Formats: sequence, structure tokens, C-alpha cells
Amino acid sequence: MRAWLPLCAALALAACDPAIPDSGSGVGFGDYDSYQSQLRRDTALASSSRQTVQPPASPVASASASPSAAAPSATGAPTAAEIDQALGRTPTTAQPVITPAAPAPVRTAAAPRTAGSAGISDEQSFEAVSSRESIESDAQRIARQRAQFEQAPVTALPDRPQDTGPNLAQYALSTTNQPGEKIYRRGFTSQRKFDRACASQPSAALAQQAFLAAGGPKRDKLGMDPDGDGFACGWDPRPFRAAKG
Repeated sequence: MRAWLPLCAALALAACDPAIPDSGSGVGFGDYDSYQSQLRRDTALASSSRQTVQPPASPVASASASPSAAAPSATGAPTAAEIDQALGRTPTTAQPVITPAAPAPVRTAAAPRTAGSAGISDEQSFEAVSSRESIESDAQRIARQRAQFEQAPVTALPDRPQDTGPNLAQYALSTTNQPGEKIYRRGFTSQRKFDRACASQPSAALAQQAFLAAGGPKRDKLGMDPDGDGFACGWDPRPFRAAKG
């Protein structure tokens, strides 16, 4: 009976020891099949990122010209179908690139020319004139213009009518005083009479003619020259003097 006691104690100690982990179960990272699938996906993604994509020969791609997704690559790199299969994705069909057509040119109608309208002359343009004229044609045109030229004969100036009233230019040149400089004695003339007399004349020149025709400049019957300078309603003789020089 005493011989079984040590044996029972050894069995109890063995049952208390922890279990030894299985080293062939993927080192704690799942089973070996999952590890191999992950390795294939990483390899496919790395190869696809290094693959150089060739540009299409034409901007507009058609379904018949596009390569098949199932065809193997000539460079040894995995195709799109292989990458989709490795990642578990559904393969997509490449859509053709559609380039919009160029807009049609807009044509504007030429403006209609009116009969008898010459338009803008291009006589100052050397290119335009030299394209249609030559030295001979230009000489002929000058000869035609000279033949049509007529010089009017010189005639005597017409006589001045006698009923035109006082000559303002002649009177202005006969005076030497400045406007406002008193020469003639005047009686009392109210401002109201002066304003009314000047307002009845269309202009200062006609007022001066009326003033001279009524006895001016010595007498001022119309009340147009209250300051006695001989010039009615602000008329100025200096432009006539300046014209003579």
C-alpha cells in the first residue's frame, strides 16, 4: 500500500503542469492556409504597383480594341484577373473613353453692302493700293482727274448794298478808347431803361447798329450807352482792331 503513495504523488504533479503549445500550428498566426493566401495577395499587389501601364494608341477606345482581362501578361506580371482572384474581388469591365467631338465652327454672315455705298476707303494702305494699282494706272487716273478739273474765273467783288445800316468794322477801327472809358456826355438813364432797350435787340452787334443809326455815338436816344464810351449793350470793338493788326 505504501508503494502506491509515491506513484500517486507523481501523477498528481504531472497533471498540474501546463500544456506545451503546438509549434506546427502557425506560430500563433492562424493556420498555414491563411498564411499562404495572405502571402499571395501581398505578392500580387507589389507586382501590380511596379507594372508600367502603356498609353492607348487612340484617345477613343473601343471594346474590340481593348485587351481581354483573362489574357496573360507578356511581361510575366500578374494580370488584373489574377489580382482580382487573389483579392477575392469581382472583375470589372473597362469602359471605353469617350472624347467629346469638337464644336462646329460658327460662320457669321457678311454684312450686306448698300448699293452706292463705297464703304471705308483703303487708299492709305500701301498693300491694298499696290495690289490693284500700278504706275501706269495711277498716271492714267491722275490724267483723268486733271482733265475734269475746272478753275473758276476771277471776278470783281460785288458792291455792298447801301441799306445794310452802319458798318461796325469801319466804326470799330475809327475808335481808340477801351470799353467803359467815357468819351461822350450822357444824361440820366435808369438801369431799367437800359435793360429794356438791350433786351429788345437779338445781339450786341445789332444793338450797336441800332445805336449808331439812332444818332450814336454822340447822342443816345435809346438809352443803350449810359457810360458814354460809344459802345452799346456791351459791344466790344477790340476783335475788329485785332483782326487789322
